[in-house]
Amino acid sequence: MPTVPPVASAPKPARPFVAMVAGEASGDLLAALLLQGLRQRWPELTGAGIGGPQMARHGFEAWWPHHKLAVHGFGWEVLRRYREILGIRNQLQARLLARKPDIFIGVDAPDFNLDLERTLRQQGIKTVHFVCPSIWAWRPERVKKIKRSVDHVLCIFPFEPALLERHGIRATYVGHPLANLIPLEPDKAAARAALGLRPDDRVLALLPGSRVSEVKHLASCFFEAAALVKRAHPAIKLIVPAVPALRAAIERAAVKAGVQEHVHIVDGHSHTVLAACDLTLIASGTATLEAALFKRPMVIAYRMGWLSWQIMRRKQLQPWVGLPNILSGKFVVPELIQERATPQALAQACLQCLDDIDRQPAKIAALQQHFLALHHDLRRDTPSLATDAIEKILAR
Repeated sequence: MPTVPPVASAPKPARPFVAMVAGEASGDLLAALLLQGLRQRWPELTGAGIGGPQMARHGFEAWWPHHKLAVHGFGWEVLRRYREILGIRNQLQARLLARKPDIFIGVDAPDFNLDLERTLRQQGIKTVHFVCPSIWAWRPERVKKIKRSVDHVLCIFPFEPALLERHGIRATYVGHPLANLIPLEPDKAAARAALGLRPDDRVLALLPGSRVSEVKHLASCFFEAAALVKRAHPAIKLIVPAVPALRAAIERAAVKAGVQEHVHIVDGHSHTVLAACDLTLIASGTATLEAALFKRPMVIAYRMGWLSWQIMRRKQLQPWVGLPNILSGKFVVPELIQERATPQALAQACLQCLDDIDRQPAKIAALQQHFLALHHDLRRDTPSLATDAIEKILAR
């Protein structure tokens, strides 16, 4: 009986053209880490699509800037941008179908990327999605769209590949990039020195978000809560790391709450602020994971427009919204969402935490040990693991 020769796999390109789309600053950072690994494997790689300055440092050509995709919420908050974003996607799709990249990588931004990935995949272009959409938290029906749209998902949380594989979706856990950027033992003293704080200062960091809508809904509330905390702890230092473009809005909110004389606002440097603080009052989002990796106690809050909240609450699958609680499977830090996020309630939660810091150091140490274990779980060589997975896809 004659031997059947093995089917030869397609040769991997020596100079691959990788198309990418990253929305917002967080996507720009994730995509830049991925480009770093890809360029080490293929020095002559070319990349183009939608991205930001971090990606540009790795030779990426941004046909549109990443901030064009930065939207938040539902209803009017998205509808007013819909036509512009749809136009960008249609133009990008036509351009990619004409140039035929070796692979397309959508970085987060699932509402934009999944439909684009589906069309490209139907035309024979390999597609990868970097960061699994949070189907485990809300919108589980999205798993069907993922299966139709992508050849592979690169996951940043360890439980996600098994969940996707149950639905027939190939996936690889590549670790969370932030876990490598943030040291296991942050240097609190150095961070305080950089911010002009004394070693014995009690410091509350306020992080009301990095989007216009978040600052709109949270900044005044946060500052009013901080005023109440300041009344109980007159010596406490209040510090806010602001996205430069949102600084003016944050300053107005501080004035409105009457705390402008007591708040130190810095442009950026959120990691330095988190390393320096004793406690943070923080908007739900990736920043809460950063705070956990810095081993800082926190009070998580979130508010959004009424229509957005009505839609969100119907789709929510878990009792938690903050990433530290989701990853822990329990409330390890307090959350105050929507109507519960009043200045009085936020101040009370912060005061309780400050009391724990002073009177129950063992409780705070246990929380920090929990965050350290979480940090170890998320620490992987993300650029190499992601590049290995992409190389296999290109060779298939």
